[in-house]
Amino acid sequence: MKSNWVTKKLGEVILENKKSKIKAKSALSGGNFKFFKSGEKTLYCNQSLCKGENIFLATGGKAVIHYFNGDASYSTDTYSISGNSLTATKFLHYFLLLNLDLIEKKMFLGASIRHLQKNDFKNIPILLPSLPEQRRIVKILDEVFEKIAKAKENAEKNLQNAKELFESYLQSVFTNPGKDWEEKRLEELGEITSSKRIYKKEYVKDGVPFYRIKEIKELARNKNITLELYISKKRYMEIKDIFGVPIIGDILITAVGTIGEIYVVKNDEEFYFKDGNILWFKNFNSIDPYFLKFVLMSFIEQINKLSKGSAYSALTIEKIEKHIIFFPKSLIEQKSIVKKLDALSAETKKLEAIYKQKLADLEELKKSVLKKAFAGEL
Repeated sequence: MKSNWVTKKLGEVILENKKSKIKAKSALSGGNFKFFKSGEKTLYCNQSLCKGENIFLATGGKAVIHYFNGDASYSTDTYSISGNSLTATKFLHYFLLLNLDLIEKKMFLGASIRHLQKNDFKNIPILLPSLPEQRRIVKILDEVFEKIAKAKENAEKNLQNAKELFESYLQSVFTNPGKDWEEKRLEELGEITSSKRIYKKEYVKDGVPFYRIKEIKELARNKNITLELYISKKRYMEIKDIFGVPIIGDILITAVGTIGEIYVVKNDEEFYFKDGNILWFKNFNSIDPYFLKFVLMSFIEQINKLSKGSAYSALTIEKIEKHIIFFPKSLIEQKSIVKKLDALSAETKKLEAIYKQKLADLEELKKSVLKKAFAGEL
């Protein structure tokens, strides 16, 4: 730590802008002045409340901070401050970024709605160098953060390109059918149904796993699941004997909320699932189940479009049964296509993992640089 740095409280080194009377819902999507409110998103409005460099901190919900230099406005749920004669506003902004987790965990309190406790906020200790040193630190941080932002932009672009590469190839496979491919409605190829209703009173502490959308999504993404609900073995056997249960090769697809998470049943482990929220594809004997999975993936966007038009996002059996698909008559050819798509999918996931790790590393780099800056180590 630099010996000439002095300890102050935030309340001693900030200027508070007047409280806004503009409610967030009254702001316009257009206007002349940047408008800051609780949350990441910003809007525009036709009234300016402050000029020059200012910091905007959400006072409700979650700690979100913005820095802006220019004429701007802000909502009633936003705390606007700037530096005083002791502090450069941008230096203060970087200090708050470094301490955002602390502010979030320790100073956003409330039984029902969490609010920023301003007195606690003003009591945060801050170590200050001289104004020239603050400006030197800000210049370095600006340069580093600009480079990090560019690196993040490139990583995000590469991540998107990796996803689009697979999606593009997937679409090309099923929009350019071969000569020996057939055209059928899904209802002509197998049965699309759901489960029998299980009531809350039928849940037990231990027994046969009972899956909801959460568990199907996890299984579809090859993640470990944390089982929370079970039904009795007796009830499971009753359902199995009368109505049947999912078997190896059957497909389950989420049909409410997040549409189109697809799980192919891989083993004979016993389980049952929630009715209505999950669709069950069974007895599709002329199609390889993994080929069918890729077919379904190829028009997920169409499936999502089909699910719109109601009070909530949902995909019904009636809607998907009429979907027309193209597929090779030969199961061998279907499996060959699956093998190619699996290989490309695996490579795509490797690339995605690399770019996601790069993004995580860049976020850690930002935190590391900030820590060094306020430890006087730049």
